[in-house]
Amino acid sequence: MQAATNLARLRDEKELRDAQFAMRLSLIVGLAMLIGKTTVYFLTHSTAIFSDAAESVVHVIAVGFASFSLRLSTKPASDHFLYGYERITFFSAGFEGAMIVVAAIAILLESIRKWIAGLQLEHLGGGALLILAAGILNAGLGYYLLRAGGRSKSLILEADGKHVLTDSLTSFGVVVGLGLVMLTHWKPLDPLVAIAVAANILWSGGHLVWRSAVGLMDYSDPKAGRKIRDKLDAICGELTIQYHGVRFRTTGYRQIIEVHLLFPRVTSVSEAHRLATALEERLPTELGMPAEVITHLECLEDHADVHHEQHYTGKPE
Repeated sequence: MQAATNLARLRDEKELRDAQFAMRLSLIVGLAMLIGKTTVYFLTHSTAIFSDAAESVVHVIAVGFASFSLRLSTKPASDHFLYGYERITFFSAGFEGAMIVVAAIAILLESIRKWIAGLQLEHLGGGALLILAAGILNAGLGYYLLRAGGRSKSLILEADGKHVLTDSLTSFGVVVGLGLVMLTHWKPLDPLVAIAVAANILWSGGHLVWRSAVGLMDYSDPKAGRKIRDKLDAICGELTIQYHGVRFRTTGYRQIIEVHLLFPRVTSVSEAHRLATALEERLPTELGMPAEVITHLECLEDHADVHHEQHYTGKPE
């Protein structure tokens, strides 16, 4: 059991190092994308390219905050934060989503302003090629971040990966739009593409904000619940104990699982504690994810009567 615990700890440390490397890589690439796209915008004066550059600004700001959140989320619990700092991951995802929404609004306003003022487009061919190269690079980075986030169970990395993939799709959409402008010579296609881009990233940002909100409200995913109960059935069946009252929530990195264990009246406290500890240690390993298991020991014969009495007298269970 100790060997399994040590192995899990080493795996968690490796996943953390990988996650930190992925975040640094995202920040470096984001800065390069921002500089490149801003340069292309000033060369072409394209509102579609402006929309792509604006999203890169958001990406750099969001990744900087996400990097801070990732470091903070791994700090151990303190006297003032007894449950640790992991739930900062939900705030980080919400912040990134909110920044994406702000960028979408800015793109809409700038597209309408330039359309009204008159469109002056230059060097569209070269600009389209540079944006295409940026889109391909971002697509590779986004896929890597999603994979790293899935391995480390990091909502921060997953949110960043989805944002980067959205950025790459934006770039591809911009390239298609610029290509149509060059083919048709109809300049209003440029702001129309920018408006379509804004609508797309507005949806993406809203989705991130929603995920952040449900995480902060301790939403319990039914799929995760089924997996937890399946493992509890197997482990408790092997240990010959019964359970009920399962509750769980995620911190964005690990699961917090509460379960009530039922023991016959003749079971000693020592034996009940030994079995409960075995369950607490085995369940995270069986789930294959970081988890903290909190057990509550009850007497099998009269637990229903005790619960009923507590409910009747208004006392908490």
